[in-house]
Amino acid sequence: MSVQAGHRVPVPARAAALIQSILGRRSDRLKKILVLVFTVAVMSASSPAYAVQPDEIMADPVKEARARELSRELRCMVCQNQSIDDSEAPLARDLRLLVRERISAGDSDAQVIDFLVARYGEFVLLKPRLEPHTLLLWLLQPLVLGGGGLALWMHSRRLRPVVAEAPVTLTPDEEARLSALMADEASPEKPLEAP
Repeated sequence: MSVQAGHRVPVPARAAALIQSILGRRSDRLKKILVLVFTVAVMSASSPAYAVQPDEIMADPVKEARARELSRELRCMVCQNQSIDDSEAPLARDLRLLVRERISAGDSDAQVIDFLVARYGEFVLLKPRLEPHTLLLWLLQPLVLGGGGLALWMHSRRLRPVVAEAPVTLTPDEEARLSALMADEASPEKPLEAP
């Protein structure tokens, strides 16, 4: 960028030129470090947002910790793949309040879970219990994985070349014909005859 005497360069252009000259002098390693520092700063500034509202929090920190732990184990019936601790749905809020109400009443963690399962069914649990009626749910993934592995193994065995146990021998007529064919190929002047 050339500047004539007496002419002023606009501020944004000067700033851009200054930044480019500074970055132009820096090594690639320094650029990578600056990008890394910027990325870490942005990621550390963002924290996970929980849906628990300040008016839901219990006064006793021990009971609040129990309520949060239980809320992480319960499924939001609206969102279905989020815990009620993470969901902002009105039903999730009602369930969080219900959990805190049961804890305040003196229920144990198991009693709170049993109450919610009796009221909403097993689906309210993010991690279902291992019981006879959920056995298929627990065993289906390992069975499918094992079946897929077995199918791949059988397929790979089928693709392997079959090794002959005894070498193939030619009859004397076949050997004579093969010798004649090879001799014919060696002399290109002779036309091929039909058998």
